[in-house]
Amino acid sequence: MNLDFNKKISIGIIWLFHLSGLVGLLYIDKNLFASLTPLNLFISSTLLFVNQKSLKKKEVIIVFLIFSIGMIAEILGVNYGLIFGKYDYGDNLGLKLLGVPLLIGLNWVVLTFICGSISNHFIKNKYLSIVVGIILMLLIDITLEPIAPILDYWEFSGSIAPIQNYIGWAFTSLLTLSIYQFYYSSKEFTFSINLFLAQFLFFVGFNFLG
Repeated sequence: MNLDFNKKISIGIIWLFHLSGLVGLLYIDKNLFASLTPLNLFISSTLLFVNQKSLKKKEVIIVFLIFSIGMIAEILGVNYGLIFGKYDYGDNLGLKLLGVPLLIGLNWVVLTFICGSISNHFIKNKYLSIVVGIILMLLIDITLEPIAPILDYWEFSGSIAPIQNYIGWAFTSLLTLSIYQFYYSSKEFTFSINLFLAQFLFFVGFNFLG
């Protein structure tokens, strides 16, 4: 597989940030490195967009729509206990709108894009690809939920994420992935799978070693 120089650099940056972040959280200063999460997510999302095959008006509208769906779902959860259950966000994810960090909306975009592009690469049937994409997004959430309170990302009432959370994730992912699979034509695989693996191994590593 021939990769252009920019994509190679982007992939290298992603792995460098996630591996150094894991080492920093585990062995240097957990609070400091947890507070740098917004920077990591901003860089990851920027590189994801830079490496898209096309990012014209239609694609930008899709990004905004997925961002909006994610934010609305999270706002309903934080303020009314709907969709995901009752939880509150901590202070390590940056600026908030109605109790929800704006980076969370961006994260819905990132996860939809990377999980959607991976599932689409291997499965061309759009409906089945959406189902596999949902499973990939749930896999990320399952590995993230146990460490979220430790890193002051968010915490559920009762400290443990309820089943409702995972049902809500699946439902919201169904909406965002459906938009992505049916209307976003310029899907990018190589950077996406590297970002997915970097995030997944980061969360798994912290779960086992933290």
